[in-house]
Formats: sequence, structure tokens, C-alpha cells
Amino acid sequence: MKKIALFVTISVCLLFSSCSKDKESEKFKFLTTPTWTTDQLLVNGVSADGPGELLAGFKGDASFNKDGTGSFGSYSGTWRFSSDESQLIIQTPDVPLPIITDIIQLTASRLEVTTVFPNPADQTNPYNIRMIFKVK
Repeated sequence: MKKIALFVTISVCLLFSSCSKDKESEKFKFLTTPTWTTDQLLVNGVSADGPGELLAGFKGDASFNKDGTGSFGSYSGTWRFSSDESQLIIQTPDVPLPIITDIIQLTASRLEVTTVFPNPADQTNPYNIRMIFKVK
């Protein structure tokens, strides 16, 4: 009887320890583990990362810290996923609106996001932005 009680106690302990839920999703781990570097920064299908161009400030390295802070090229701020992790939302004091991007691909080696951003010069034709990062 003592052996059965000991066996049940050990089994219950193992069950509870194996059921501890890992709160970090696969996407969260993919995003926060490496340092990313820009591969392509496109506006309406054309490279826009040169000096004075729309995405020049995003050129360089990006890091997404586990605490929700990060650096994105020359910007720093906060980031978060949408509730279903299909979007990446970046806020920085340097850009007046939150940058809400759709995650096209997020793997251990590639991050691709797209967004539409208002064009102040032509409000009927917003900027279609695609940013592609690779692991540094």
C-alpha cells in the first residue's frame, strides 16, 4: 500500500510539473530571440531605405525584447502582437501613429511584415509598405 501511495504521489507531481504552460508562443520566441537586420524596405514595391526616403529610419538592426521594448533601426519604442499574433504593433515617439503591420512570415530566420500608411501628399493613395528582415 505504501508503494502505491508513493507511486501515485510521484505520478501526480510529474503530471503537474509537465503541465506547466509555457507562456511564450513560437512566434514570440522567433521574434525575440535573434537580432534582426533589414533585408528589404519597400514602399509601393520600390526600395525606400536610402537617405531621406520614407523608411530610412528603419534601416539597420531591430531587436524585440521580451519585455515589449525594442529598437527598430534608428527608432526605439514598444512592440506587441495583436491578440491572435497575426499583427505586430510598434509604437515609437518618432512616428505619430502606431505602426500596425500584418505578419506575412515569421520564422527563425525571416520576418516579413506589410502595412498601409497614410500619404500626406495624396490621401487617396496611401503608402503600401513591405519590410523584410533576416537574422543578423
